[in-house]
Amino acid sequence: MTIISYDTFALVEMRVGRIIAVDNFPEARKPAYKLTIDFGQEIGLKKSSAQITSLYSKEQLMNRLVVCVINFAPKQIGPFISECLTCGAEDGEGRVALLAFNEKDIPLGSKIF
Repeated sequence: MTIISYDTFALVEMRVGRIIAVDNFPEARKPAYKLTIDFGQEIGLKKSSAQITSLYSKEQLMNRLVVCVINFAPKQIGPFISECLTCGAEDGEGRVALLAFNEKDIPLGSKIF
């Protein structure tokens, strides 16, 4: 584990967004979805590729609040440009579970501290 300062952590811009579109991503090497995430008026919409098909259906993802890193450089994943990183944690079987909120009234674009 690498120890970092709070100032280094503060450079990572994590925000709350709502998934508003979920598309299959057949060109991905590992099963994945293409997500469109709304971060509110200030930030707008961003796209993300997420390898979460083993735990979530497209219907389960729609309108879900998620935590994303929004200040990474865009990343080319096959024919798709991922503009943010949707955060999750691996379960004991290597599947990714999303970091998310139970509360539905968190404003879009809220910063994670």
